[in-house]
Amino acid sequence: MTDSFAELVSREDDRIELARVCLQIAGDAYPGLDIDGYVGELDRFAKRLRTRFAPEALAEDRIIALNEFLFDDLGFGGNTDDYYDPRNSYLNEVIDRRTGIPITLCVLYMEIGRRIGLPFEGVSFPGHFLVRLPLRGGTLVLDPFSGGAPQPEAELRERLKRVIPREALGGVPVAELPLNQFLEPASNRQILARLLRNLKGVYREKDQPERLLAVLNRIIVVAPESAAELRDRGLVYQQLECWRPALQDLAEYLQREPDATDQDEMREKLVDLTRRCAHLN
Repeated sequence: MTDSFAELVSREDDRIELARVCLQIAGDAYPGLDIDGYVGELDRFAKRLRTRFAPEALAEDRIIALNEFLFDDLGFGGNTDDYYDPRNSYLNEVIDRRTGIPITLCVLYMEIGRRIGLPFEGVSFPGHFLVRLPLRGGTLVLDPFSGGAPQPEAELRERLKRVIPREALGGVPVAELPLNQFLEPASNRQILARLLRNLKGVYREKDQPERLLAVLNRIIVVAPESAAELRDRGLVYQQLECWRPALQDLAEYLQREPDATDQDEMREKLVDLTRRCAHLN
């Protein structure tokens, strides 16, 4: 595997190999991971699946075959027992263990679907990642975490009610919200950023700064415009007593966000870090 992570994510968005990049992320936790082997496994899944429908099969029939193959035959399903297990966010573990969280199951679903002629798109729906497929009669929204179940409008609005605070709606009932604004297709970079931020939350909660640092390094490559991620990496460097990188990140954060709400706190940290760095010389 000679392609670097930065090179892979710098491509035109529609040329980013989503599964391969997800597996590179997994390589941080699993050194020496056989990335080509797992990509080949997705190819083999698709090859087996193509034998189950005619070449001229409609999209709806392909989806039925995909759902039966993935969820009934192979036994993939959402991990409701241990949702915050970091293995749920690593595509190799999802393939091996046949379980994951919404976004990794969606990546799996999209990657196999695309190989059988279903151009799925990711949907960064609030609180629960989904996939969509534009059809002649409209757009079909599916939930791979729930066995590829179609998501009617009523169910989608119920989901919104559960995750959007009422006060955030300014008095507008969920039933009157324009649903399409929540169903826009996510770019490959947006999918990768959401996956990484899920991992960030897991490792922050588990207080594993070394793992958290690896994730933040990836996020900053995927979303270099995010000053907040730069700040968070600086704070992890500080936790790990890596004073110079911490100073560099926090100084750049304040340069980008001079009016940040936490500017006073960050400036205090810069004073401390500058003093510590001076003692290193």
